[in-house]
Amino acid sequence: VDFAVKLVRSTRPQQPDAPDFVKKWVNWGAGPRASQYLVYAARTRAALDGRLTPSEEDVKQIAEIVLQHRIIVSFAAEAEGLTSREIIQKIIAILS
Repeated sequence: VDFAVKLVRSTRPQQPDAPDFVKKWVNWGAGPRASQYLVYAARTRAALDGRLTPSEEDVKQIAEIVLQHRIIVSFAAEAEGLTSREIIQKIIAILS
């Protein structure tokens, strides 16, 4: 749960601890409900794999699917050909 919340918070450019590239490339980050759905999806993934509790790896595996439509990239990101999926991947790499 902690990793999911940290990941979602890192998508918000107005957060003081957001990475610099998020402040440059993201106009609007994922909202609070994104954390909930990220945890739900991670729990489901763990259950389908026969485990009772989700791992950080479960969150990483489904993060793009849950978050990609919740992040609005800036004009600067579009001009550089970046998508929300690529930004999510970069955030995950930094947090890992």
